[in-house]
Amino acid sequence: MTQDIDNMDPNPPEPPRLRQLRWLVNTLMVTLIVGFVVIVVTLVVKLNATGSGIELPQEILIPEGESGRAVTMGTGWVAVVTVDENGQERVRVFDAETGESRGILLVQP
Repeated sequence: MTQDIDNMDPNPPEPPRLRQLRWLVNTLMVTLIVGFVVIVVTLVVKLNATGSGIELPQEILIPEGESGRAVTMGTGWVAVVTVDENGQERVRVFDAETGESRGILLVQP
């Protein structure tokens, strides 16, 4: 049985299994896109909604001759690591509301 190429149907019917596979792939693709958009929107909303919530004093006075190296904050306090001209490091703890000194800790080399 030889078929003539000119007599063949140019659009043969699609097999049912292939149709199901195509629908499955398309459904998964749409689900992936929607899930990615939801994740991005959630991140953007959450990151923009959370303010810093950190109250810092207007100014913290570091003694003359020292410069700040690092800052960290806790509940009601701010710690500043300072270094002087000789290389001596200190951790200075200040009150977070008033900026007044609470204490000094010398850092040994």
